[in-house]
Amino acid sequence: MVKRISRYAAAFVIYTGFAVYLYQPYFEKFSNVEYFFVVNVIVAAMGSFILSRRWVISFVGSFFAGALYGFGPFMLGLGRFHPLAGLLASCVPWLFLPAVFGPKGRLRIFRVPLAVMPFVVIVLFFEITTRFHIFAVPINAKLNLKDLFALAAPLVAVKRNLTAFGFYHVPIGALAMGFAMLLAVKRTGVIVVLCLGTALALFGPLLNVSSVIWLSIPMLCCSVIIGEGTAGFISAGHADRKWLLSSTILLMILAIVNLLLATRYFQVFFGLADGYARLFVQTGVMYIVGAVSIGIVFFVTRTGLRVHWLRWTVLTAALAVDVFLGATFLVDLIF
Repeated sequence: MVKRISRYAAAFVIYTGFAVYLYQPYFEKFSNVEYFFVVNVIVAAMGSFILSRRWVISFVGSFFAGALYGFGPFMLGLGRFHPLAGLLASCVPWLFLPAVFGPKGRLRIFRVPLAVMPFVVIVLFFEITTRFHIFAVPINAKLNLKDLFALAAPLVAVKRNLTAFGFYHVPIGALAMGFAMLLAVKRTGVIVVLCLGTALALFGPLLNVSSVIWLSIPMLCCSVIIGEGTAGFISAGHADRKWLLSSTILLMILAIVNLLLATRYFQVFFGLADGYARLFVQTGVMYIVGAVSIGIVFFVTRTGLRVHWLRWTVLTAALAVDVFLGATFLVDLIF
């Protein structure tokens, strides 16, 4: 019990310290309500962290599940809207807690209506705020095909004012691993919630709710899946080598694509696109860092060694650097 509480406390302290670090340069120009931007990311990160503990045994995996939801491109990108938008998105993981940790045994059937509660709360939020003429997010804000570009280059997408979603760079490998684990154990509930949230986001606005807010549900699901994938990397055995290799190859492909795009942008007349080109280079480099870190885990696994401390160190360092640089860039860009 003491160990569990200490882990929760450690996560809260780190999330809070990082949030204050990110937004502190802008405190002087914040209005009272804009301080909610700081609160939102902390609440979102802690909610995702606690939610992930249902499936993710590793503290590292749960920690980054929280960090990638609270400090990822989606949550930070909501800084372009009213603080209430971020507050709603930050509450989504907490709204799923009753369903995830709720009734057991014969009462498990009641988890279904509890899992619907977050969807209902989102709809009610928009109904109430609209009546009070508060528009946290424009209802007509919706996803376009070009927004999918954010999956491969989230920093460039935000700079181009596209809808901010995605998970930086290194976590994409863990996302692929996590999806493989999700399908292998057939977690039907998570899959249904993920698909439903994705459908509402893609085909919205529905029920007078902006697609941007519906996106919070699949972003949360994917954050937890990344946490599980990270834990999977740390504990991967000989039989998991194909997934490690596949994740490495995926990140290398994304690195090559981004570096090729950087080359193209550097060739624009008079260097007018050099800013984007440098971002593509940074993106490509971070994908390489991710590929190398997972590649190290692959070779360690191939030798038959466990050495969890090496896996933990390599993966934690790569993910931490990626989140730190990405979050710092996004906050500076938005504010």
